[in-house]
Amino acid sequence: MDARIKSGHDGVALMGTPYQLRPYRAEDEDAAIALWQQTWQQAYPSIDFAARVTWWRERWRQELVPNAAIVVAEQASALVGFVTIDGTGYLDQLVVAPDRWGSEVANALVDESKRLSPERITLLVNKDNARAIRFYERNGFARAGEDINPTSGRPVLKMEWKG
Repeated sequence: MDARIKSGHDGVALMGTPYQLRPYRAEDEDAAIALWQQTWQQAYPSIDFAARVTWWRERWRQELVPNAAIVVAEQASALVGFVTIDGTGYLDQLVVAPDRWGSEVANALVDESKRLSPERITLLVNKDNARAIRFYERNGFARAGEDINPTSGRPVLKMEWKG
């Protein structure tokens, strides 16, 4: 799937340095997992995400890397975000460094997901994550039902974008 990702896409400058989108590489694993932990810890400070890193690394290696296109956002040689989208159009993860929240990085990653899955994208978002829900709605996603996350047990919204 990585061959479909636009390499070298230059984004707008953030804090004076432009970011770019590129395909995930195996050597990005540690930075991606650290970014996942940092971002989720910021969003849900009452949960110990350090205790979940082993589980997440296994899921990353066994489920996401082999089955999804992963696009990373890089700035000044540092990973500042990534998105995963599989062949069915399911967006499993959109992760952006907390210090880049509100920047164009997340929009660019969603736009790249739309390019990779131009007909339809689905995702689950925690119902208590109002910031993320507003972000997805601003990017053309509609609420498409409710569910319970099978891993966390948290209530989630199903959201969908149609191209």
